[in-house]
Amino acid sequence: MTTARLGDASGQPVAQQSAPAQPSAGGTPENIPFDIPYGTPINLDRAKQILAAAENEARKRNWKMNIAVVDPNGELIHFARMDGAQLASIGISQNKARTAARWRRETRVFYNLFETNHPYVATLDPLLAASPGGFPLVEDGKLIGAIGCSGGTGDQDALVCKAGVDALR
Repeated sequence: MTTARLGDASGQPVAQQSAPAQPSAGGTPENIPFDIPYGTPINLDRAKQILAAAENEARKRNWKMNIAVVDPNGELIHFARMDGAQLASIGISQNKARTAARWRRETRVFYNLFETNHPYVATLDPLLAASPGGFPLVEDGKLIGAIGCSGGTGDQDALVCKAGVDALR
C-alpha cells in the first residue's frame, strides 16, 4: 500500500492509505470469450454416432471409459459405461459433458485455471468439472451439445472424447 500526505482543514498533514490494487478479472476484451450461439440440440441418433466413435477409439486403445453425450443445457442424451470402467467415473464423465455444454468450452480450460493458481473457479458451480475430457459439440458454428469421457488420465479422456467430436464433422 502507498501512503499519501494530505492536509486537513487546518493545513496539517494527514496520512491516507490508498486501496490495494485489484487483480484483473479477465480483462476487457472486445468480444465475450466462448460466445458460441446455441443451435438445435443434438438428437439421440447423432448422440449415438458420436458416442460410438469415442467408444471405438477407447476400444482400439484398450481403455475402459465412461462416455456421456448431453444437450446444450447439460442434460444427458446418451451414456455408455464400457465393461470394467471405473464406477467413480460415471458421474465424472457426465459432469465433464455438462460443464463443456453449459460453459461452452473445453473442460481443460478450467483445469488450466486451477493449475495456474486460480481456485476461484470452484466457486462458480458445484458440479463444475475442472479436468480434461469434456468438449462442446459445435455444428455449423452453433452449440448442439457436449461429450464427456472419464476412466483414464485426463489426457486419455480428452483423446477419446476428441474422436467423438471429430465424428461430428
